[in-house]
Amino acid sequence: MQAIVQDRFGPPDVLELRDIDEPRAGDDDVLVRVRAASVNPADWYAMTGMPWVARPTMGLRKPKTNRPGLDLAGVVAAVGANVARFNPGDEVFGTGAGTLAECATAAEDALVAKPANLSFEQAAAVPVAALTALQGLRDKGRVQPGDHVLINGASGGVGTFAVQLAKALGAEVTAVCSTRNVDTARSLGADHVIDYTREDFTRTDRRYHLLLDVAGSRPWSACQRVLEPRATLVLVGAPKGSRLLGPLGHIAKVRLASLRASQKAVFFISKSTPDDLATLRELLAAGTVTPVVERTYALREAAHALRYLGEGHARGKLVVTV
Repeated sequence: MQAIVQDRFGPPDVLELRDIDEPRAGDDDVLVRVRAASVNPADWYAMTGMPWVARPTMGLRKPKTNRPGLDLAGVVAAVGANVARFNPGDEVFGTGAGTLAECATAAEDALVAKPANLSFEQAAAVPVAALTALQGLRDKGRVQPGDHVLINGASGGVGTFAVQLAKALGAEVTAVCSTRNVDTARSLGADHVIDYTREDFTRTDRRYHLLLDVAGSRPWSACQRVLEPRATLVLVGAPKGSRLLGPLGHIAKVRLASLRASQKAVFFISKSTPDDLATLRELLAAGTVTPVVERTYALREAAHALRYLGEGHARGKLVVTV
């Protein structure tokens, strides 16, 4: 089969399309014929080997895992002996290992049936970004109906899902994005939209119960000004930062600065759970949430997808078709 492989850390040019052996499903795994996959910031960091502080987990001199890709949507090709929920021929989406390939394996609990109203490209855009938005809002932010929620970085993969999910949870949503994305944010259901090229969201009179910070563009002292006394700032993203610390530098500064405040700052990394995937599936099937896909790429163009993602201006998700 054909797959994207990387033998060293570096820019997108380190990604190569090669013929390799097809993986086999373990007893608890599912082998999926991938129809589409999407790229995430985690793929970019794993490709570049940055920040250096994360090298013990990524690999000191070369990648521990040379097959990039987490999100996938496709058709079940085979199942392990212990798999009970899926059969060959089922259409699924979720997270797997080395998904930028014609075939990939995934744990049974990391997959869910693809809604009939979604294309494979749309379904592949969902897993990591939508899980991050859902868990950030519901679990870390504890959003309640009527809460005022500010989403900084509302036009990217996580942000476009966050706007829709916050509305589904009953919140009043303010989206922060650039001029070219204002109409998209409104179409996704945002009650208010702030164009950060024209207005500083930390200088408005509004106050929020939750700030879901995808962009990480403002320091804690500025963000605190727009938070209610017992509000929460949930960090799910940050600028790339230095080669040593990367986004962890900004995250650490915000966490430390917030320790003595009545508001709290929380950072987390999402986890794939069968219950949350099922929740997303229901929202997607009902049309309450719709994936935003800006661009699609052929498998041989995966490096171009990572390059564009690394530029930081992607609107919604970037999907690789297989």
